[in-house]
Amino acid sequence: MRSQTRILAILALTAATTLSARAQGISVAEGAAAGSAVYTLEQCRSLALANNKQLMIARQSMDKAHYQNKEAFAAYLPALDFAGGYMYNQKELSIFSKDQLLPIKTFNPATNSYDFNLVTNPATGQPIKTPDGQYIPSQVALIPKESMTYDIHNVFFGAVTLTQPVYMGGKIVAMNRLTKYAEELAQQMHLSEAENVVYAVDAAYWQVVSLKNKRDLAVAYVNLLDSLDRNVRLMEQQGVATKSDRLSVDVKLNSAQVDLTKVENGLTLSRMALAQVCGLPINAGMCVVDEEVRAGIVEAPGLSATDIDSAYVRRHDLRALSLGIDIAGQQKKVALSSMLPNVALVGTYSFSNPNMFNGFEKRFSGAFSVGVMVKIPLWHWGGDYAKYRAAAVDETVMRLRLDDAREMVNLQVSQASYKAQEAYKTYHTTLTNLESADENLRTATVGFREGVVTSDDVMAAQTAWLKANSENIDAMIDVRLSNTYLSKVLGTMDTGAYSAEK
Repeated sequence: MRSQTRILAILALTAATTLSARAQGISVAEGAAAGSAVYTLEQCRSLALANNKQLMIARQSMDKAHYQNKEAFAAYLPALDFAGGYMYNQKELSIFSKDQLLPIKTFNPATNSYDFNLVTNPATGQPIKTPDGQYIPSQVALIPKESMTYDIHNVFFGAVTLTQPVYMGGKIVAMNRLTKYAEELAQQMHLSEAENVVYAVDAAYWQVVSLKNKRDLAVAYVNLLDSLDRNVRLMEQQGVATKSDRLSVDVKLNSAQVDLTKVENGLTLSRMALAQVCGLPINAGMCVVDEEVRAGIVEAPGLSATDIDSAYVRRHDLRALSLGIDIAGQQKKVALSSMLPNVALVGTYSFSNPNMFNGFEKRFSGAFSVGVMVKIPLWHWGGDYAKYRAAAVDETVMRLRLDDAREMVNLQVSQASYKAQEAYKTYHTTLTNLESADENLRTATVGFREGVVTSDDVMAAQTAWLKANSENIDAMIDVRLSNTYLSKVLGTMDTGAYSAEK
């Protein structure tokens, strides 16, 4: 009866020590009371998706692609341009280089027409010719050089031009499709980056949970050793234990205290890392709701061929590569357009002062003109064809990359599935080991109190208990992360309410 009472007391003391150790850790309630905000995993994800700089850059890329698409559509519409300027000329404009003599015609009733009056030979009556075969007029009109000289020192000019593309070799259509694909590509890249951010948040979040549990475990381990140290010292005073026994426990206790310090420092750093990922100040002292309890683990999900096939459709990186093929195809068409004719309608209204439409009168005057402009490439030393072939090679490369990525996705999904199954099995194994370690520690503690087990045996049981708990925590976190990674490679990861759509 006395033995049973002692055993019960020992068990009660051990339980109280463990509970006291856990009470010394920073709990969620204490964190909230101290002013540190407490976050769920979903809240951490939302914060990171809203504050992540890479996602902000991805959003700007989406905006850029959107405006580039609008720019490409504008090429369908007529372009209206204005060009104007001022020019100073040193000299005046003279039509003639010298005075001009112009032949004069008179009316000939005989022929009922106007004829030149020519110098004739008095003997023959025939017109006289110069040595160079020209007739000599008998009457001329004098046009002085000064009468055909105009003041164009200051010239103002301008033109308004309207250009409507008719056929550009298919370039405009190809550019519109290309920019549309590019905009969708930017959206897919944004979603892919969001998945990376979510995975990083999950890793940082569960790291905090892991280290918080290990910190509590380290505190419990230190308290167990401290209790053992006090008992060994008491037994040493009673002559039941040796100094060597006490020193062995002291060494173990000091080592455990050092490990506790390391874990506490690691926990502090992990909170900083989580805050940084969430876009908060690193000294925010973030606490998470899953610190206090080890969340329940469900059975590992199965994997079917349908899941792999659907992953090909859901994966944003595969969709991005597929869009890359479409973009390369349109770039090939753009390159081809440089070898085809271009046709455009052109209308222009040009004006100047002085104006050439009315004798260089010093006032603004202008006129309309319309026409068709045709450009036909003839010979560019094979440069355009080389550009086309290069674009065709890019398209082939993108197709090969997509095929390679699909094969890699198949491997990733299989590996992630096996890893998740392994993590679940390991976790359940650690639960069994944990029960054995608890019973072993209880038995060793009772045996030590009864004097049938040495302090070394108790420390060995405590070390095994510490290892079993630590492995259980690691297995729990591994299950969480492997499940998150599996959803990522399957393309089923939930990125929250944050959407790539504008």
